[in-house]
This record gives sequence, C-alpha cells and structure tokens, in this order.
Amino acid sequence: MQKERIPIAKEGYPFIAFSAFLSLICAILGLSLVTLCLVVISTFILMFFRDPERMVPAIERGVISPADGKIIVVDKTHDERFSEHEMMKISIFMNVFDVHVNRIPFSGKVQQIQYVTGAFLAADSAKAHLNNEYCAVSIETAGGQQLTMVQIAGLVARRIICRLERGDSVTVGERFGLIRFGSRVDLYLPTGSNPTVKVGDKVRAGESLLAYLG
Repeated sequence: MQKERIPIAKEGYPFIAFSAFLSLICAILGLSLVTLCLVVISTFILMFFRDPERMVPAIERGVISPADGKIIVVDKTHDERFSEHEMMKISIFMNVFDVHVNRIPFSGKVQQIQYVTGAFLAADSAKAHLNNEYCAVSIETAGGQQLTMVQIAGLVARRIICRLERGDSVTVGERFGLIRFGSRVDLYLPTGSNPTVKVGDKVRAGESLLAYLG
C-alpha cells in the first residue's frame, strides 16, 4: 500500500514543531495570552507551508503556472541575464497567504541554475527582479526551446529553496522548491509564446494555464 503524503512541505516541519513546542510550554506555565498568540502564529506557519495536491492539466504546448498568486506582469522584455533574445515575461506575486510550493511549468531538462545574492525589496516592486536575491532555472524542452523560471526573494522572504540540479529531467507540475514568507516568480518564455492570462488574474501552481509555448 502506498504511504499517503502529508500535505505540508518538509521545509516547514522545524518551524511548525518549534512553534507548537513553545505553545505547549506556555500553556503548561499558564500563560494564556502568550499561548493564544503562539497558537495563532503556529496556525499561520502551518497554513504557509501547506502543500496540497494539484490536478495538472495535459495541454499540448501549455505552460502551467509555477506558483500560486496574482499576475503582475505580462509583457515582452529583453533581459540579458537569461537570454540574448527578446522573451515573453509573466510575473506572479505570492502574498503570505498563498501556497508557496513552486512547480515545474513545462517538461524538459534543466540546463542551468543561477543563484545570485542581492537585496530584499518588496517582491512586487518595479526593481525587485533586478536587485533582489534570486534563483533562475533554465529548462530546455524536448523541442529545443528554452524557458527560464526565476524565484525572487521579497521584503519578508529571506530563503529561496530550489531542489533541482543541472541535468535533471523534469515533468510539468512537479514540485521543485519554495520561497519562505511572501515572494515572486518570473517566467521567461520564447517571444512567440501566446499568453492566456492578464495582469490581475489569480493563478494556481500546477493547474492554471499561463501560455501556449511559441
């Protein structure tokens, strides 16, 4: 029989355990108000690290959202950090109440991983993608096209987790990491890609269609 997976990201276990332990100690000591505050904090941490199952749609050439959140950018851009060519950029802002587990947007092979230290500006600010700490993962599809997903730290987010390594074969919808406590994911696609979302739309990692790969 297959073991049922606990719907909590493993990176959250230490935070949840520590917060629950403090709550228990304060309850034993009779510190009612402090206990209540710690229970609220524990509940928030538990919700933050939740990792629900998702039904990944099988859509030909479909690029699936790598993150939960709100679309804040849909535009063509030229960013020499990731490509010498113009690309279609889709940015997703995750607030502290969104699921923060990130997923693979399109099947392929990991070609490069760039981790760059930087500032911690608000993730939805205009300069965040240029100045903030980030981890960029470039994937080459079976058709030879390249797309890059960039995990960007934010004002509160101070820890980017990416479990991938160069050379890994990845499948759309597969979990690959997360960013702690509010952040942003930018997705760079070939310029001929056709977006299906607009600024302001809410999307879900592993389920929402963002674009058709060009």
